[in-house]
Amino acid sequence: MKARTMLLAVVTCLACATLSFADNANLGTWKLNEAKSKISPGSPKNTTVVIEAAGDSVKVTVDGVDGQGKPIHNEWTGKFDGKHYPVAGDPTSDMRAYKQLDAHTQELTVKKDGKVGVTGKITVSADGKTRTVATSGTDPSGKKVQNKSVYDKQ
Repeated sequence: MKARTMLLAVVTCLACATLSFADNANLGTWKLNEAKSKISPGSPKNTTVVIEAAGDSVKVTVDGVDGQGKPIHNEWTGKFDGKHYPVAGDPTSDMRAYKQLDAHTQELTVKKDGKVGVTGKITVSADGKTRTVATSGTDPSGKKVQNKSVYDKQ
């Protein structure tokens, strides 16, 4: 009886976690649409962003090029709860936080050494086919930058 109750509890938890991620419009593979984007010269370009469930968290994998055109790759695993979680592989940041505002909107905050460098808003279109990331902040040289990156779902 006890084993059956525990098994039922585990299955219920897994089902709930799967359903909660299924409703997240951000999940999937997103490719940068440079024609629709407005990226400041010298800013990195995240050409591919993959957002996937990772247990009860979310994993964001970013590939692209830095301001000099060299390949970049970084990964973040955390929750869309507004708390900062570590970033691996990004020399310009060490912590990142996403906060889910509604089904299609998030806030983003990026930190390096405890200092906020970039903030932004992420919006997924109602049809779920387009993701727009509007950010503002300071680049590593101290220059103010604003970017709008538009992604198409793959």
